[in-house]
Amino acid sequence: MTSRGQAGSGVATVVRASVLDDRGDVPMVIGGQRVAAAADEWIDVFAPSRHQVRLGRVPRARVADVERAVAAAHTALPGWRRRHFTDRQQALLSIAGVLSEHAEELALLTAADTGNALRPQARPEAITLATLFRYFGGVASEVKGVVLPAGADQLQYTQREPVGVVGAILPWNSPLMIAGMKIPAALAAGNTIVVKASEEAPLAVLRLAELCAPYLPPGVLNILTGYGTECGAVLAGHPGVNKVSFTGSTAVGRSVGATAGDRLVPVSLELGGKSPTVVWPDAASPERIDETVTGVLAGMRITRQGQSCTAGSRLFVHEDVYDRVLDATVRRLRSLTVGDPLDETTDMGSLINLSQYERVRDYVLDGRTRRDVEVALDGLSSSFDGLFMGPTVFSRADNAWRLAREEIFGPVMVAIPWRTDEEVIAMANDSHYGLAAYLWCNDLSRALAAAGRVESGWIQVNQAGGQMVGQSYGGLKQSGTGREFSLEGMLEAFTTIKQVNVRIGRGQPEAAL
Repeated sequence: MTSRGQAGSGVATVVRASVLDDRGDVPMVIGGQRVAAAADEWIDVFAPSRHQVRLGRVPRARVADVERAVAAAHTALPGWRRRHFTDRQQALLSIAGVLSEHAEELALLTAADTGNALRPQARPEAITLATLFRYFGGVASEVKGVVLPAGADQLQYTQREPVGVVGAILPWNSPLMIAGMKIPAALAAGNTIVVKASEEAPLAVLRLAELCAPYLPPGVLNILTGYGTECGAVLAGHPGVNKVSFTGSTAVGRSVGATAGDRLVPVSLELGGKSPTVVWPDAASPERIDETVTGVLAGMRITRQGQSCTAGSRLFVHEDVYDRVLDATVRRLRSLTVGDPLDETTDMGSLINLSQYERVRDYVLDGRTRRDVEVALDGLSSSFDGLFMGPTVFSRADNAWRLAREEIFGPVMVAIPWRTDEEVIAMANDSHYGLAAYLWCNDLSRALAAAGRVESGWIQVNQAGGQMVGQSYGGLKQSGTGREFSLEGMLEAFTTIKQVNVRIGRGQPEAAL
């Protein structure tokens, strides 16, 4: 692993040129206005890649601010939901065009805000954001019901209606992409939305709201910033919120789900993961091993420092090719450049904050103490300045080991050998998570048989890319409930079905059951 000069004042310059006002503040958006918190309290935002560099301040929203935002969304709801779908469609398509024009600005903001490297991570995320607005604008016409064949004297039909005011809570690891999963889908279906951005990475989301503002009536899109307990929890429990959509940790998701469930409000939860990557012998042949290792690292989300709920951090390799795959994987990881996220040559940026850095470091230190586990690559052994950590690989571990079961959310991979398909599928499923899985096998019959048995909401065979627009995305078990990212996900998450029965003949009405 190599390290380049860390980010300094450059990130602050990017932010000042984009979103800060004259005082160095970035207001929230409520009812179409850029506003401070009611209590005029602020949260300092720092660049993760150089934690002492202050990027600016965002409002510290509390109960009064959630009240304002939900009220604004309710005021805007009747007019927005009554609009012809083509009006909502045109608004989203116009926004998609503007987001494409500003993609580089949003990418730079994201790199500064999250510490994710510009080239492999932040730039593709900004492009995906525009694509999601374009996709959901395109499918806005599909929010429709069906007519049932009920005889000559009956007109029986369903209509899909917006759920109302959506409360959306975003994480810090991919804020723009997750915003793109929720905002355009909710708006296309005729809802209004209140978004709580992560206090760790709020700046790109606030800039997104600014770019959307000319195309949306006031109150349709509202953005809050603040801490989870003071703002996010209040939003999830607000009686005026008709749907909660949360992406984040399983621990917080349980609390959000319980709060929404107490009010009998529908909730979508996209939570944590400990995703398996399985490599069969034929995927490690001399002709295929480079492609497979490239995929293993992509599935590990290594260019996001492993800070992804879909990270394939449990690497199961067949014993016959175990050493070959492990050596090739470690060799490729050693070649990565860790450093300034705004540098085009950087492969891996920084972890999000000191707390997360220390959490991941403690997992690695714990792993070093295990005498029955080999340290194939030690990311702590390199001298990095700041919140940077190189990749770490533990070899020949047991699937029952703590580091193989708990979501570390960092660049830490646990490699485990296996012999039979039955054995590896059992290990892959022996987890309370079930979000993603990656299968590398040249024998498609064998791979598809495994895909049918692995307990994950999203399985990729011989590929390991990110979420594709139009594909339903979500998890099983403690990785969450509900689906987003697709037409089906939009209909499930952000609409409700109303059944209408009309007697149009002169016959007697049917008796009720």
